[in-house]
Amino acid sequence: MRDITYPPVILAAKVGFKALDLRIQIRGGEHIPTQGGAVLAVNHISYIDFILAGLAAQPAKRVVRFMAKRELFDHRLSGPLMRSLHHINVDRADGMQSYTTALDYLGQGELVGLFPEATISRSFELKTFKTGTTRMAAEAAVPLVPVVLWGTQRIYTKDHPRDFSRGKAISITVGEPIEVTGASPVQETQTVRTRMAELLDQAIKDYPQHSDGAWWVPASYGGTAPTVEQAQAMEREEMRQRAERRRAERQAPSA
Repeated sequence: MRDITYPPVILAAKVGFKALDLRIQIRGGEHIPTQGGAVLAVNHISYIDFILAGLAAQPAKRVVRFMAKRELFDHRLSGPLMRSLHHINVDRADGMQSYTTALDYLGQGELVGLFPEATISRSFELKTFKTGTTRMAAEAAVPLVPVVLWGTQRIYTKDHPRDFSRGKAISITVGEPIEVTGASPVQETQTVRTRMAELLDQAIKDYPQHSDGAWWVPASYGGTAPTVEQAQAMEREEMRQRAERRRAERQAPSA
């Protein structure tokens, strides 16, 4: 797959990271295959996760094609960029199309990145995983590589203003590849989630800028982020309000 845009975008991103003086640490980069297809399963704690998660593949001198929501592709500015980077457009109304595209990419030996939680975790702990991640890796007969981010939520996440102040630490941890067969997608998905929970636990404990009581630290680690149960309630309310808005739009008289 020919990449004209990706190299300068990576360079621009690295310049931006340097300007922000981000203290980025990548652990386990050797677990990214140097060739052939693989699925990268990434936890989701901020709006910029796909930008930082892509750095996990840099030690292997590779790039990642991320599955991203349709709105990014529809935007007049981000849309052309997302398409030029060969990311995968996910339309929740037609999920099979993006799934098929991802399988095609994997068959071509590409790295495909996706977020098994689907949406950002307000608790910053792992949410329930969708089984599509393991089903995709099994169907394409490629390894599934867990990637855990920590610190990205301090820059830009839900319910909090963006903070581009300098000097934040960013942790990127890559786990050993997990072989999946598709024999039991639910069980294999739980295995992946358990492994990623272990990696996240270690990343939080090793984080050099940990701060008890901080809003970006999970409640179970001494922070003031919503608990998992509170985050679930907030998400249910968000979905209810979204459904009400859609219903109101459908019922509104046309001009």
